[in-house]
Amino acid sequence: QSNNFNLICYPNPFNQATTISYQLEKSGSVKLSVFDMVGKEVAVIVNNVNQVPGLHEVQFDAKNLASGVYSCVLKSDSKVVTKNIIVKD
Repeated sequence: QSNNFNLICYPNPFNQATTISYQLEKSGSVKLSVFDMVGKEVAVIVNNVNQVPGLHEVQFDAKNLASGVYSCVLKSDSKVVTKNIIVKD
């Protein structure tokens, strides 16, 4: 079993923007979303039906979100990983 499927958010906690990096072991469908604590999807950062394997980095701008804890969810064809991110003033 490979653990090449991961999700890193830095800095975390963050004020307005954070860098989210994730590693894919094989190409396929990828969705990277942010959810609030009641489970509402508040942002879709990546929605790619054929993303190549390897390391990917995206910037997430949270200036429209209230301070608090959110879940960053990375879904691929067969896997899901979640990290909590904290937006602060």
